[in-house]
Amino acid sequence: MPKILIIEDDIAFCKLLEKFLIKKAYDVTIAFSASEAREAVKNESFDLILTDLRLPDSDGIGLMSEFKNSHPHIPVILMTGYSDVNTAVKAIKNGAADYISKPFNPDEVLLVITNALQAPKAEEEQSEIPEKKKKGSKKPVSTENEFVRGISVASKKLLDHIQLVSPTDMSVLIIGESGTGKEIIAKSIHQQSRRKDNNFIAVDCGAIPKELAASEFFGHLKGSFTGAINDKKGYFEAANGGTLFLDEIGNLSYENQIQLLRALQERKIKPVGSNKEINVDIRIITATNEDLREAVKNGDFREDLYHRINEFSIQSPSLKDRGEDLMVFADYFLEKANQQLDKDVIGFSPEVVSIFQNYNWPGNLRELQNCVKRATLLTRGDFIESDVLPAEFFQIQKQPSSNEVFSLSENEKETIIHALSKTQNNKSEAAKLLKITRKTLYNKLKQYNIE
Repeated sequence: MPKILIIEDDIAFCKLLEKFLIKKAYDVTIAFSASEAREAVKNESFDLILTDLRLPDSDGIGLMSEFKNSHPHIPVILMTGYSDVNTAVKAIKNGAADYISKPFNPDEVLLVITNALQAPKAEEEQSEIPEKKKKGSKKPVSTENEFVRGISVASKKLLDHIQLVSPTDMSVLIIGESGTGKEIIAKSIHQQSRRKDNNFIAVDCGAIPKELAASEFFGHLKGSFTGAINDKKGYFEAANGGTLFLDEIGNLSYENQIQLLRALQERKIKPVGSNKEINVDIRIITATNEDLREAVKNGDFREDLYHRINEFSIQSPSLKDRGEDLMVFADYFLEKANQQLDKDVIGFSPEVVSIFQNYNWPGNLRELQNCVKRATLLTRGDFIESDVLPAEFFQIQKQPSSNEVFSLSENEKETIIHALSKTQNNKSEAAKLLKITRKTLYNKLKQYNIE
């Protein structure tokens, strides 16, 4: 039975949470202050710590840092009614396993606790967000694309799906807009699979001329066609024992789809110009930014191939659907840019944070990374200011003419009340109208005392 320490000075709430977790088969100890918590950790061993951000005798993040130093193996989850993006980022950057805000959703609490207890140490190391760099010291950041763990509901769902499917050999179809990091998701699945010590081969199907696809996929023998001056190993053979990632698979011609389907069904390939078949043991991960079901209906994509590659599908969320993650990624890309450009930029000005949060990000994570790298290069001071942002950040975003526009830039309280009225008090729908997360809406309702 996992043992949890709850640190919370609101006694009534603490008792309520204790009862709920005991009912869900957890062994719970409670502490009403930081000093009580220190004593408890000294005398007992815990599998997980849940601490409030604001305690009468300590700051939750400071207390968490103490515990991470003395007991690095115990995951710590921060909980607070004062939720905001910057606090969430700071908490996770300081080592929090996760972050939940009041009022709690019981299902979300259980999910967060389960994830924190199950997350292997390797996963935490891989997805750790680099600490904000102190002046004069550089923390190495890999220049490879890495999977960064977000804090939004969409990110948690994505992480759950990756963890579920990675150990299997199922074919995975990743669906998402351009720039959402589909290759990074594929790489993360490979790195958490039994194939991790073998090759991960990424192929952009849109960049292969249909006449050369067979040679690219299956290889060729010298002299098998004009221009074949040497023997060539194809992508399938290069990925043998590992993972083959086919990006934008919807771009393959119908003829190439037939060749691909045959290779996937038989797990055998024949290089162009050869009579000899080669057995291949590969896992297939594919990605698309179009609706392949529609392509199947229109006869542009083979239905049998669609089912072959789609044993498990993963949605790669767009940046506008994971607003809480925005500054997590921005900070990560800043660290990366500092490393690559040999710069010492500390962070973003409040004005830039606000501009970022109000921008649509049509290019998703790729656009954010490019924007941060460019701004880092242009910044001469400690913080990125608005004068180094591209012009598109200051152009008026086009809004759909058929819908009423809800902007939180001014008269925030009245706009929120109007959105709630428009959606018959449905908070999820109101949050969508306001282009904010449900969690942010709850915090604003509390801030303005809106019932």
